[in-house]
Amino acid sequence: MKKESVIANARIVLADRVIEQGWLALADGRIVEIGEGTAPAGAEDAGGDLIMPGLIELHTDHLEAHYVPRPKVFWNPVAAVISYDGQLATSGITTVFDSLRVWREDGAEEVDGRAGVLAAAITTAREANLLRADHFLHLRCEIPMPSVVEEAKELIDRPDVKLMSLMDHTPGQRQFRDEVKLRDYYRGKGGGKTDAELDELFAKRFEYQRLYAAANMREIVALAHEYNIPLASHDDTTEENVADAVRDRVSVAEFPTTLEAARGLHQAGIDILMGAPNVVRGGSHSGNIAAVDLAREGLLDILSSDYIPSSLLMAALQLPEHVPAISLPAAVRTVTKAPAEAVGLTDRGEVATGKRADLIRVHVAGHVPVVRSVWREGHRVA
Repeated sequence: MKKESVIANARIVLADRVIEQGWLALADGRIVEIGEGTAPAGAEDAGGDLIMPGLIELHTDHLEAHYVPRPKVFWNPVAAVISYDGQLATSGITTVFDSLRVWREDGAEEVDGRAGVLAAAITTAREANLLRADHFLHLRCEIPMPSVVEEAKELIDRPDVKLMSLMDHTPGQRQFRDEVKLRDYYRGKGGGKTDAELDELFAKRFEYQRLYAAANMREIVALAHEYNIPLASHDDTTEENVADAVRDRVSVAEFPTTLEAARGLHQAGIDILMGAPNVVRGGSHSGNIAAVDLAREGLLDILSSDYIPSSLLMAALQLPEHVPAISLPAAVRTVTKAPAEAVGLTDRGEVATGKRADLIRVHVAGHVPVVRSVWREGHRVA
């Protein structure tokens, strides 16, 4: 096979070890050869930088910040997708699951109910060959919302829907067991709501949960199983939450909030996903368990950038510093191989012959990583 390009003089991060001075050859969008020492003539010099798999992001709702950059300001949705995609690529993310909210709620965040608009914009940008990363959809389903089943059905038969999550942000439970923190969250994100407005919003949330949550949960779970779409639970906190996740056959548990829940999920064989910002900041912004504490217990499988794309690479490279028992290859697996396997993407996520040539070149200076080059299926996209 003709080698279309060769990258040399690199620290290559494999799934189980690091080649300190290596090279790799790419052809037809795949990795075709990996070597150590002297590379074939004409190779591109990586200057001793890290070469690792492109990062795989399962949960980021950062697109919404590009679409609604200010309260009541709605940007051109295709332009928003392109801007967001560029930020992902330069953060080292080559595969992304765009997390879209598929419910409507009067008085809550302005982007609620616009999943169809953003999904259509992603399709338009993809078909025009304007995207650097490979985009799939992650439908975030707020179970108590009256319209969530109807809106999920509007998107479920799209071929790019590859993950669904089961969420319930009713005050007083899961992520926001502390209602004060939820009030602070809405004051900051919801345009400065008053206590009276929040009282009204929370009362409505309690009523929605009472009226709709149980039936909606059954329907959303059934819908995901019918279409063979992996399910994620969200903010598991108690043994009851873990039992529900097991019952619903979820593949990934996003952001468990307690050690108790994480242990139960791990014992059940469910992959645990935590926020990369949690690692970088040294703790949860909601006051829940720290991702590093779970890592020390062997309970961290996957990292997600959540709301800061650049945090994914930062967290992976910082993880061995926080937990010396975790090697660099093991840390990199949390943002590459592990998320790929959790959602059935077997063609990517590691530097190995035959895998997609989704790669990033990373230079680290002063503990801050910089993505110098990005390849998607062997083509340089950044």
